[in-house]
Amino acid sequence: MTTPKELRYSEEHEWVKTEGETVRIGITHFAQSELGDIVFVELPEVGDEIKADEPFGSVESVKTVSELYAPISGKIVAVNEELNDSPEFVNESPYEKAWMIVVEPSDRSEIEKLMTAETYEEMINEG
Repeated sequence: MTTPKELRYSEEHEWVKTEGETVRIGITHFAQSELGDIVFVELPEVGDEIKADEPFGSVESVKTVSELYAPISGKIVAVNEELNDSPEFVNESPYEKAWMIVVEPSDRSEIEKLMTAETYEEMINEG
């Protein structure tokens, strides 16, 4: 299972990639493997505000529907529209093709509070 070292991670299994002034957010390889085959992804709109630790969308798999929790607060500046037609990208490519939203953080210090890859791996291995 891959856990890219350059990303930060939330306890709810979202990843965050800093890209200049914005951050890209998706769900981890571990999360998609636990959910099974993803059949639908519901995401917010560009311009929406998200708040750390609150739901911003959901993923539906053949097993269950799971809410997506915002790892940080901010304004959504891009949404991955490809997931509407190709939700399987979440299973096939959780860190590349299946990014979910791009956000302008309202408080960049929230990023530093997220887990490193090493800490995240420890958490999922203890579970």
